[in-house]
Amino acid sequence: MRNRLAVKMLRPPPISPMTAAATAEEEGEPLSPAARLFRQPQFNCHIVTILGFGKFISADEMKSGLEATLARHPRFSSVQVTDLSGSDKPRWVPTKVNLDNHVIYPDISDATTAAAADDPVVGDRFVEDYTSGLYHSPLDPSHPLWDLHFLPIRTSEATCVGVFRIHHSLGDGISLMSLFLACTRRTSDYESLPSLPAARRRSAAAVSGFGPWVLLFWIWTFLVYAWNTLVHAFLFVASAFFLKDTRTRIMGSEGVEFRPKRFVHRTLSLDDIKDIKNAMGCTINDVLVGVTSAALSRYLSRSYDGCLPKNLRIRTSLLVNIRPTPGINALAEMMRKGSGAKWGNQMGYMLLRFPVMECEDPLDYIRKGMAVVEKKKKSWEAIFTYISSLVIVKTLGFKVGTILCHRIVSNTSLSFSNIVGPMEEVGFCGSPLVYIAPSVYGHPQALTIHFQSYLNKMKVVLAVDELVIPDPHKLLDDISHSLQIIKDAITRF
Repeated sequence: MRNRLAVKMLRPPPISPMTAAATAEEEGEPLSPAARLFRQPQFNCHIVTILGFGKFISADEMKSGLEATLARHPRFSSVQVTDLSGSDKPRWVPTKVNLDNHVIYPDISDATTAAAADDPVVGDRFVEDYTSGLYHSPLDPSHPLWDLHFLPIRTSEATCVGVFRIHHSLGDGISLMSLFLACTRRTSDYESLPSLPAARRRSAAAVSGFGPWVLLFWIWTFLVYAWNTLVHAFLFVASAFFLKDTRTRIMGSEGVEFRPKRFVHRTLSLDDIKDIKNAMGCTINDVLVGVTSAALSRYLSRSYDGCLPKNLRIRTSLLVNIRPTPGINALAEMMRKGSGAKWGNQMGYMLLRFPVMECEDPLDYIRKGMAVVEKKKKSWEAIFTYISSLVIVKTLGFKVGTILCHRIVSNTSLSFSNIVGPMEEVGFCGSPLVYIAPSVYGHPQALTIHFQSYLNKMKVVLAVDELVIPDPHKLLDDISHSLQIIKDAITRF
């Protein structure tokens, strides 16, 4: 009961009808349907990013850096308000940001700090416990829905740690990560924004010009996309009513969204992942899907005494931003003086099945993963689910849309994402960043797996419900081991 009451505290405060009318006309901007979804108690999602710093940052330095960047962004300097008419249509209303309410330096005992200095594993555990405990300290809805906790304690990878918490209604994960990176600068040149790897685009040279073969190619491509979309749409709808994943030891139980999560992470070699990508002729995301499939197979096989059943249905619910994310330069400009860059949650869902199975050849996990992902790439599933959600909300109401969305996510096993980070070292508020480890809590799943690249490293971050997955570090071991055996296999490929 305490957890449910804590969630309800996040509902934005009402304002008078007169004030609401003035706000709507002069300042207020309505929340998008996705942002409204994240206001619901059963989808009260918060993005949590653990930041490893190379040196200590004073409170004044932190506030100065945020004042010049993030605090100027429209979403990070607005509160959500609802009028008293009963319409429950919240709006964004600009407010003055008092950074004392958002930058938090908790008291850490000298004994804990000294113990962490002698044994950084103590610091790792402290950060885990502190981050998990944030669930019990909900964000104050009378202020913009974000805060940054700075922990001056040594860990196994960093001199000190920051925990950035942002309510998911402020934006989708990709946009928020892009915004955060727009607040950083290269340590080699503090006037320059970080650079990201260029997105790989499919070449159209093979279908340039016009002729009967080109026409047949486009007709065939359309039919493939249409068929895949039809199949995926059917499975998506079925998942809202009766199609559930196989009940395994990683699937959450009822009420999992109201329980705190534990966040653990591990650093992998991005070079190893690239070697596998080049050897298999696929993408980094394909490799990560394959590695995750191998790790889940290894982890779950222990539940079945080493004999993994066939045809396990293990799926992830992927949130897909259907609107192009503003570039880092556009976001940096937005924080300086405002710009026309688009912002907000405009997302569709995709359901991706992980090939969890026993394979004699570790590379089969990559091959199976590539086949699954390729079908998703050749469909309009995300667009279909986005449009469908708008139609459902408009015709049947927002509560019905929320219930259906909750059922779909609850009927899948985990969440999964892969976010691209800077290729060079960057600094935040005057300190170099050692690592970036994003995750999320508040959704109805017991396991979330995030991958975040940075420099030549790939950080894997798990958010788990310890009542379901009491040994998250073993799952991290399985991910590391799976990457290693796949890397070893390509030398024999």
